Amino acid sequence: MSFVKKNIIKSSLLCLVFWGVNAQQYLSPEYIKVTNERASKIVAKLALPKPEKEQKVTLIIAQQFRNLTKIQDERDAEIEKIKNSGVSKEQQTTQLNQIKEKADQAINELHTNYVKQLTTELDENKIIEVKDGMTYGVVPITYAGYQDMLPNLTEDQKKYIYTNLVEAREHAMDGGTSKEKHAWFGKYKGRINNYLSSQGYDLNKESTDWHKRIEDRQKSKVEK
Repeated sequence: MSFVKKNIIKSSLLCLVFWGVNAQQYLSPEYIKVTNERASKIVAKLALPKPEKEQKVTLIIAQQFRNLTKIQDERDAEIEKIKNSGVSKEQQTTQLNQIKEKADQAINELHTNYVKQLTTELDENKIIEVKDGMTYGVVPITYAGYQDMLPNLTEDQKKYIYTNLVEAREHAMDGGTSKEKHAWFGKYKGRINNYLSSQGYDLNKESTDWHKRIEDRQKSKVEK
């Protein structure tokens, strides 16, 4: 086989490999539309002064949704392949852990770069609004709920609760589904509840009393 022919074949194979990798990166127009709409809803609540800035921030957020999906879909496909590969349980566990660690590292890097991009367009308060928008507003809602349920919280206790909810939000932002996002908050709420129990709170009783107070408030509004 001539040198030229070998190079032509080699180049063709490289093109096929390159096309195969990049073809996976192009998501469907329908999904792109969905991510744009999700990002637009978040940005609309920011009340930014200029349409140009709205557009820039919308594109940053929408692209983050797509980048996350790409990493998570490729991770899940690799996991499914390993599970059906017929290798031993021990080998499977090792390979699955490697796949998950690799995906987690990629997501962490993506998270850092994403926040850096947001800082070029938004101040800290607006970035927090974006993070809350990506996580259904769980942090402010839950933090307000704890304070309403436990009106005698000390400043240190409030700080502990808020710090943990914020940490949970950083992880939840990268969740691929609503279930995964809420799971992160569930994990950190468990940590918060254990802490409050160690501080002497009977959370079962406090929760029962709180819901009773909420019912009384609603009845009072109806009567008015």
